[in-house]
Amino acid sequence: MALRSLAMGVARGGWAGRAAGAARSRSLRTMSFGGTEEEVTERADFPTDKIQKIFADDKFAVIGYGVQGRAQSMNMRDSGLDGQIVIGLREGGPSWKLAESDGWVPGETLLPIADAAAQGSVIMYLLSDAGQKASWSTIQPHLTSGKSLYFSHGFSVTYKDDTGVIPPEDVDVFLCAPKGSGTTVRSLFLEGRGINSSVAIHQDVSGNARERAFALGVAIGSGYLYETDFKKEVYSDLTGERGTLMGAIQGLFLAQYEVLRENGHSPSEAFNETVEEATQSLYPLIAKNGMDWMYANCSTTAQRGALDWYPKFYAASKPVFAELYSEVANGNEARRTLDCNSKPTYAEDLEKELAVLREHEMWSAGRIVRELRPENQK
Repeated sequence: MALRSLAMGVARGGWAGRAAGAARSRSLRTMSFGGTEEEVTERADFPTDKIQKIFADDKFAVIGYGVQGRAQSMNMRDSGLDGQIVIGLREGGPSWKLAESDGWVPGETLLPIADAAAQGSVIMYLLSDAGQKASWSTIQPHLTSGKSLYFSHGFSVTYKDDTGVIPPEDVDVFLCAPKGSGTTVRSLFLEGRGINSSVAIHQDVSGNARERAFALGVAIGSGYLYETDFKKEVYSDLTGERGTLMGAIQGLFLAQYEVLRENGHSPSEAFNETVEEATQSLYPLIAKNGMDWMYANCSTTAQRGALDWYPKFYAASKPVFAELYSEVANGNEARRTLDCNSKPTYAEDLEKELAVLREHEMWSAGRIVRELRPENQK
């Protein structure tokens, strides 16, 4: 509980405290994104007192306590919604024990899944995609008329033929999808910042689903939100994860590292030139100022090489991205994911696959390089 109080103090000073002092009303802005006009919703559009008013009569049932469920529920608790949240989990499991350690009280704010869903007027369905499929029969009876069903991913609804997740027609259905891991959702919140998130409305029975979706998006830790739909959210998300966010980047790192090693470069040199310089020096510059700025502030040799070679990488990779998007859109990728993640041996199989990454020379070298960073020296 001491940790909880500390977290709440940090959050209210860094986020909720500032949000409460924000302008009580402001006009949404329309901005040009590369020539396309989009409406922008920001944290300041939903100060704490406005969020509390919108959800004054609600109780939130957070189903699942993985990285998103944990971060979102704790951020909501620190955003003025304390006392309105229950966590629904399998009793006695690892997540149950973690939730207890975070201050959720068994029998009061920590309940079995069905009991939490029965209490919630807003059911926040934050299990894994495979878990949502498996637990839908437990949740569905508690989605009575007038309730709201919240997601942070459009997967289960978009691929309903494979998941069986078909919401009743008399409930609001919406999502807020943070563009990052739950760990980042929580850490940025505690820093007084916020993560970018998308919002989508699948069903608006009450007529208030859009406002409630954006308000809840701010409560869970979003700083800037943009609107999409369930299908586009899941298509872009799955493409990104398999592409430049995780899959493609590992493939590129590995290809360059191996070519350097095959040509006589040491593991230290190959890792530094492939991963360390990218993540520690160049990627932060791109994040802060854009690719053109980073190019402009490199050596003329680096500039020339990058400008000459990026079209070749573009030409080589775009067909792969097109194939990936097609596999996402036709449902094949979703079915592979559900089949794999639903196996009883999933955790064991995953560890074997991660061990291949972990034990590869490139990432073994990376552990040593990270140890040698000045900030990691004891």
